[in-house]
Amino acid sequence: MRHFFITLLLLISLFTFGQSVPRVMKLHPQHHFPHSVPKGNYSGIAYIGSNQYAVVSDKAEKSGYFLFTIDIDSLKGDIQNVVANGFYPSTDSNQDEEGIAFIPQRNTFFIAREADNSVKEYDRNGQLTGVELALPSLFKSATAAYGLESLTYNPHTKLYWTTTESTLPADGMQATATNNVCNKLRLLAFDSSLASIAEFLYVMDKPRTRKEGQSFAMGVADLVALDSGKLLVLERELYVSKSKLGSRVYNKLYCVTPTFSAETAHNTPLEKHLLTEWSTAITLLHQDFANYEGICLGPKLCEGSQVLLLCADSQNQYGGVLRDWFRTIIIKE
Repeated sequence: MRHFFITLLLLISLFTFGQSVPRVMKLHPQHHFPHSVPKGNYSGIAYIGSNQYAVVSDKAEKSGYFLFTIDIDSLKGDIQNVVANGFYPSTDSNQDEEGIAFIPQRNTFFIAREADNSVKEYDRNGQLTGVELALPSLFKSATAAYGLESLTYNPHTKLYWTTTESTLPADGMQATATNNVCNKLRLLAFDSSLASIAEFLYVMDKPRTRKEGQSFAMGVADLVALDSGKLLVLERELYVSKSKLGSRVYNKLYCVTPTFSAETAHNTPLEKHLLTEWSTAITLLHQDFANYEGICLGPKLCEGSQVLLLCADSQNQYGGVLRDWFRTIIIKE
């Protein structure tokens, strides 16, 4: 009987470990670096290694990527400095680039392009290689405003992940500030052959906003694939009032655990776990409004915690008020 209970406890322990989600150790304050980062429309970020990152813009003159140097405190994980080191353009025009992933095994980047809803490969010089992810044809019907927004790759699982910002037309209505609808997204997984191998249903929270304004955007801004196979999902709700005062962005970071099996069904929503949330705004006293559109894994700290790095889209520092914000979140699995 004693051996039975020991075995049972081990099984429970293993099950609990497998179902555990990362803990947020610290949400660091946001920073901007006006003297070393030109104003832009930074919409996606990928870690290359050391202190080097690739960043995409949804409004650059050409399709391609920026190279950034980002120094992070190895003990606390806060950002110390960010420097832009130039742009690597392709011969293609900008295609509303929203997500980027670095593939160490190929020494290339893949970039999610919302204008033509494609995910194409670029070499280290920013040139198109002619290779792309084999997206299901249904994704070509995504609306231009709410098409492919995210991209992530994990070298341990060797899986690529992407999704649209909002609900595909075939899946129902898209959330607005007044219709009380939850967005329903298809999270797509691709293997090393660049073929789609699975899709999972992800249901967003309902919008908090309940009134019309100048603009509203509700969707998944980006994804992060962890070594454990878990996936982090950044939900973003943006509201801009007609007077600009009271404009606000709500962010929520969730964790899901996609399970690959014959029973995987698109009509069963993934169970999601809230890791952290925050908001930024334009008020009479504060102007910290930040539309975070990019998130990626960064380095690990000395004690083993994982850095997540985020970048915000300032719309070219719109109105002289918005800024190109960066921040880190420290997690531990």
